[in-house]
Amino acid sequence: MSHTEKRLDQLGIALPRKDRRGKGAVPVREACGLLYVSAQLPCDENGVPLFTGKVGTDLSPEEGYQAARQCAVNTLAVLADYVGDLDRVDSVVKVLGLVNSGADFSSQPAVINGFSDLMLEVFGERGVHARSAMGAYTLPQGVPVVVESIFKLR
Repeated sequence: MSHTEKRLDQLGIALPRKDRRGKGAVPVREACGLLYVSAQLPCDENGVPLFTGKVGTDLSPEEGYQAARQCAVNTLAVLADYVGDLDRVDSVVKVLGLVNSGADFSSQPAVINGFSDLMLEVFGERGVHARSAMGAYTLPQGVPVVVESIFKLR
């Protein structure tokens, strides 16, 4: 068991398996030592949303935070499926989080902290990254958050 796998185990996180059949877009694309991870939604292993609605009207910021954290779990699952051993991840480079926001909601960075905080918990210093957090009028399947990311391999 790798160091990163042990850390996930300590955090009580089991990574879901992804179904990649019939997809024109791939969940990860590698180029020049970087892994570009497609936007991950806060869904279960069957693609069913665990959260739906707009943050600030239907959901609290804390619920949005938890949705972003689930996006991080799904991102780790995609990475583990692609690279095998998460210890091959040298660093988290860049994160873009979109938050399905109510009209007056402006705390998107606090919501996307759910993703960023888990990257730090799992990878330690390797999890520090540049980030953008923006509001969106609507997102696929009515989810409150989607997150795309870029990782550097060792």
